[in-house]
Amino acid sequence: MPVNFNSAKTDPTKWRLAVSEGRQTWHYLEGEHELINWPQTDFDRYWQGLPLINEQEFKATKCPLDAARNGFRFYQKLQTPDGHWAGEYGGPMFLIPGLVITMYITKTAWKPGQAAELINYLRARAHKEDGGWGIHIESPSTVFGTALNYVALRLLDVHQDDPACVKARAHLHKLGGATGIPSWGKFWLSILNVYEWEGNNPVPPELNMLPYWVPFHPGRMWCHTRAVYIPISYLFGRRFKADLDPLLKSLRSELYVQPYGTIKWSQMRNNVAPVDLYSPHTKLFDFLNEILVIYEKLPKSLIREQALKKTLDQIRYEDINTDFLDIGPVNKVMNMLIVWLVDGPKSENFARHCSRVDDFLWKSSEGLLMNGTNGSQLWDTAFAVQAMVETGLAEEPEFKKSLLLAYDFLDVTQIKRDTIIDPKTCHRHISKGAWPFSTRDQSYTVSDCTGEGLRATLMLQKKVTFPKDYAMKKISDERLFDAVNVLLSMQNPDGGFASYELVRGPKWLEWLNAAEVFGNIMVEYCYPECTTSSILGLAEFREHYPNHRRKEIDATIQKAVQYILNEQRPDGSWYGSWGICFTYAAVFALDSLASVGLTFETSEPVRRACAFLVSKQRADGGWGESFKSSETHQYVQRDSQVVHTSWAMLGLMAAGYPVKENLSRAAKLIMSRQQPNGEWLQEAIEGVFNHNCMISYPNYKFAFTIWALGVYSKKYGNEPIQ
Repeated sequence: MPVNFNSAKTDPTKWRLAVSEGRQTWHYLEGEHELINWPQTDFDRYWQGLPLINEQEFKATKCPLDAARNGFRFYQKLQTPDGHWAGEYGGPMFLIPGLVITMYITKTAWKPGQAAELINYLRARAHKEDGGWGIHIESPSTVFGTALNYVALRLLDVHQDDPACVKARAHLHKLGGATGIPSWGKFWLSILNVYEWEGNNPVPPELNMLPYWVPFHPGRMWCHTRAVYIPISYLFGRRFKADLDPLLKSLRSELYVQPYGTIKWSQMRNNVAPVDLYSPHTKLFDFLNEILVIYEKLPKSLIREQALKKTLDQIRYEDINTDFLDIGPVNKVMNMLIVWLVDGPKSENFARHCSRVDDFLWKSSEGLLMNGTNGSQLWDTAFAVQAMVETGLAEEPEFKKSLLLAYDFLDVTQIKRDTIIDPKTCHRHISKGAWPFSTRDQSYTVSDCTGEGLRATLMLQKKVTFPKDYAMKKISDERLFDAVNVLLSMQNPDGGFASYELVRGPKWLEWLNAAEVFGNIMVEYCYPECTTSSILGLAEFREHYPNHRRKEIDATIQKAVQYILNEQRPDGSWYGSWGICFTYAAVFALDSLASVGLTFETSEPVRRACAFLVSKQRADGGWGESFKSSETHQYVQRDSQVVHTSWAMLGLMAAGYPVKENLSRAAKLIMSRQQPNGEWLQEAIEGVFNHNCMISYPNYKFAFTIWALGVYSKKYGNEPIQ
């Protein structure tokens, strides 16, 4: 029988995005009755690359506020009925394989359309020249990306002789085969029984039994690292592996450049392909691993049993606190596999895990991808609100309904309690009053999201006039005080704010970074971006509630500003850890400094920052920064991007930079790329985490362009830019 290599395609007009209190899940409708009763919306169509239902074109304008207005006229069509702006949060290319492996091992069926569109996405994102995949969508092909996504295609029933598999396999072999895959890849292949546990560095669950005073106790690690290595340690401790079947036997031969049985697995523990290696092992880490290898050979059934139980407790706490979402997709599918293993395929816990898989899947024009969390709902909505208020567009009647919907979403998304399990028991920060990155159910406190959420809420409550027939149920003072309490609790001794929690572990713990492909992964770090968002949230609150904890707020802001000044480099820049890169950090840092009166006129550090930004402006008036900046920690230029140009404009305007020409040229570039319907097209990837992995924020091209053009108009007037 000839092999059919035609990939199945679904009908994009049959996909629907369901939303409720921020939760967003895609569904493929196959029945005519369903299609009639659930008509497709503009946001369903936009994210799949389809024309909007009633496409509107606007008269070309050279006036910045008119362009900003047209931009929001388009953007509000993408707002969902629950008030948030949905969107892709993809980019990393190591997420889908973990889900596919878990679904395969647990024999969990895919919902209609999902498998076909996952295949389509992997085909679309394969490197055009070598057929492989990288760590993210814009990186060169790596062993990590190529081996895992090749496995995903095969488990999704793509034949090994399919041209995509043939090409990817050839490149994998050129890179030396899957023995050079980094540690997270070694783990997943071991789970699948196509790589031996002996080829992994030990991750003993006994680490979870250590007293908290030990510097490398998991509770002192960065929460994402902790959340991943706890389930890894459980599965390592049990040496779990899937039952070998004909497909897995075939993969044992397809992934390697030598016969599977001849591989000396113990020699592969530290074998990482050069193309993958970002954070090499330290000698200390390798030495400790040799000790752990000896430890693993010792008899320890009783202590191992106790360690597995304690580790399983932490896994259950994570599931309970997040309603089975977990902090992100990596530990979500690991926890899901463990629950299947421990509780069984028919258990309520496994069913709840399965019900949350769709929260991470996103239908794009290329297929079905896996988001880096369950979304960026709060983050995107907070920026949209602030953009509208600061541009003055919030006072225009045609946008009132949209902003009221956004307010409702801010209301429902604030976390109104601490974790179900005592925060100390599960190593979590307090969360009552915080805003999360995505949804309330995800439940993790994030410092900058709390700051931006608080600021957006106060702007709508205190600075926007709504008609009397718009009934706004105001968020109570008590809940606002709770948000302030969270922010005040998150400042570190150096004045900075980290992401999810206080810095708990020493920086030298980074010497034990086991991931190889990420930087600064072991502990929390303070960031200029998180610090700025916290400052701005507190400053906005202080403006409206001048007597509430005033001394504490003043002292916190003062220390935070000093931290930002201390973090500035000699060339005037700041390194950005959550967006690309120096441009991103600059807009945050300059905004926070301006909030306390440090401007171009009054501050030498601000003048240096402005000089740095202006030195990077391109001949066409825009700014463009490569993701290589994040990797190398040095500014690397690329072609102009509307998002980077908007960030630079906002930073310079916040600082009071006096040369109008630089800003006019930037505004002109942004306007030149606006489409007749008001939108801006997707350009390069915008975000980053852990220095080496990029992630998408496609809504930035709307919020920040509207924001920059509107603020420019307020500063210089809505006159045509020639």
